[in-house]
Amino acid sequence: MEKKILAKVGDKEISNIDIDNAIQGLDPYQAQQFQTEEGRKYVLEDLVNQELLYMYAKDNKIDQDEAFRKEMAEIEKNVLKQYVINQILTGVTLTDEEKQAFYEANKANFSNPETANAKHILVDSEEKANEILAQIKAGDVTFEDAARANSTCPSKDQGGDLGTFGRGQMVPEFEDATFAMNVGDVSEPVKTQFGYHLIKLEAKNEPTIPAYEEIADKVEKTLMFQKQGEVYKNKLDEVKAKFGDIVSYM
Repeated sequence: MEKKILAKVGDKEISNIDIDNAIQGLDPYQAQQFQTEEGRKYVLEDLVNQELLYMYAKDNKIDQDEAFRKEMAEIEKNVLKQYVINQILTGVTLTDEEKQAFYEANKANFSNPETANAKHILVDSEEKANEILAQIKAGDVTFEDAARANSTCPSKDQGGDLGTFGRGQMVPEFEDATFAMNVGDVSEPVKTQFGYHLIKLEAKNEPTIPAYEEIADKVEKTLMFQKQGEVYKNKLDEVKAKFGDIVSYM
């Protein structure tokens, strides 16, 4: 983008890039308000006013006030602490060999969990569930049609299909029964807090471990977080060894 000077306050030049930077520093909703020509004029005027206030402060030696100096010292202290932390963390690097080795040593942590695909029929009594189960076993009705006709779950419109889910997504009784079944089986009534379920297991997928290339970014982020934590702790241990004797807890 070509830089265009839009205003000058003393020696300070204010350009279109300054306006862009000011708008980008706002949250997205606020920034949207200033993307019009009128909005950008408002931002320009505000930047000019800020420079005028700065000149006023310098002219009146407000930067020499004791209260200002104390506030600036506190700001400098906090910025310096954050700067040191950033230096410690950004100094951490990873080699391809480290990432590959970390993946090999922690494959189980990157595995895709076991999942199941199941359909169910939900009714309010065990007697009703057994009655429907008997009809399904006798071949008088398909599981899907029985779900449409009897289930109180919204999934009945899809023949009871719940789609694919992993462990921890269903109530424990339903989950335990589902993952203990064989594909194609229909369960006996399973009681949960919602009522009585008949479950038909459509598919069960065992945990899989993706290839390194598929999750290289995730491996790198995980290892970087771990290594930065170690480097940070080591630096703190070093600092405590040097200055720890001046610390006292009240």
